Amino acid sequence: MNIFETLFEEVEVPELIPVRFRLPVGRIRREDIRPAIERSLAERDLLKRICPGWRVAVAVGSREIPHMDEIARSVVELIKRQGAEPFIFPAMGSHGGATAEGQKELLKGFGITEETMGVPIISSMETVRISTTPGGLPVHIDKNASEADCIIPLGRVKPHADFRGKIESGLMKMLTIGCGKQYGANLCHSLGMEHMSENVTAVAKEIIRHKKIPFGISIMEDALHTLYKLTAVPGERIEEEEPALLVEAKSMIPGIPFEKVDVLILEEIGKDCSGAGMDPNVTGRSQSLGIWKPFIERIAILNLSEKSHHNGAGVGGGDVTTKRFLDKMNFDITYPNGITSHDLQGIKIPAVMPNDRTAIKMALETCIHADCREGYRMVWMKNTLHLDSFSISPALLKEAEQNPDIEIIGERRKIEFDENGNIPGIL
Repeated sequence: MNIFETLFEEVEVPELIPVRFRLPVGRIRREDIRPAIERSLAERDLLKRICPGWRVAVAVGSREIPHMDEIARSVVELIKRQGAEPFIFPAMGSHGGATAEGQKELLKGFGITEETMGVPIISSMETVRISTTPGGLPVHIDKNASEADCIIPLGRVKPHADFRGKIESGLMKMLTIGCGKQYGANLCHSLGMEHMSENVTAVAKEIIRHKKIPFGISIMEDALHTLYKLTAVPGERIEEEEPALLVEAKSMIPGIPFEKVDVLILEEIGKDCSGAGMDPNVTGRSQSLGIWKPFIERIAILNLSEKSHHNGAGVGGGDVTTKRFLDKMNFDITYPNGITSHDLQGIKIPAVMPNDRTAIKMALETCIHADCREGYRMVWMKNTLHLDSFSISPALLKEAEQNPDIEIIGERRKIEFDENGNIPGIL
């Protein structure tokens, strides 16, 4: 028995009750993607903006978007139909370890290769300066994209993890942070998160002013990581139309539905779950924005997702993690993210426990505001994408039963640990 097992010997881990949380659900299936994009483009006659013979740079990011390969393939095939010559380039700031090879590898992980897309994939970290914002910020974009006849961004519109504004994650950010590569992303972040929305807007406006952006494809998901809406937006209208899309996207992602939670247990975090590793819009906790409902006192992170490709950014948002997580985390992949975003909080290492049992017990034991009479108010989730089904401790049962959107779907169960103190199935 190690010292931590001794210290936490009397800490009782609460039983868990499985629940289902009713949420708005997207209805776009894989086979619906091409018709949906084509229909949205046709509504505003946007394909005619692409001329035969043009080299068209299609910007694809690093987010784990459902069926991103089909979205990208549909766009490049429609461009080809116009007689143009598209190519794909990674538009992902510092992700992929801030290397051309790493960024191309991320696209490959989404099924986006030259073989599957039928077009070249040109990955480079080289940028060129094309303008300066009115506030004096240099505007850089990917060199290959700059040399193309036009650029088409494909971007997920979503509330950002670390800043608020009329413009957050979306097409404007894809143009600024994605197309800017590590150099441009670093410049934009250099003035701090409190200025990010205005900086993203200012830089993107310069890109739209100096480069042909026939249109962008806005991608919206529901809270379950399912495609909800695909919208073609004229380039010159992105700044005006994206705020309304953002409002709609925010309505799709409610947070954990309780007033107060003592401890949140996440089986995993990762860049495929959220740009912040765990979605602050779900947890109510952000390194830059602070803490809000459900006012979680302790977060324990048990594992790093495989699809995060060893990028442990976001672990700093937790209070305790496991040695298994730390062993999977690659500093060469993770730290460029924090350096580029000027956010060292998200890459700080919390307390590291030898296994799941001690990590969970440490989170429970160090709670100050838990009510010992009613027991720990604990929520257990696979990750912040699984908001539709999770488990709660008995102390939250009464509040859950009073919520018409929550359904109790099973009996209480004890958490079982294996001989190493880990949860079977969390690899």
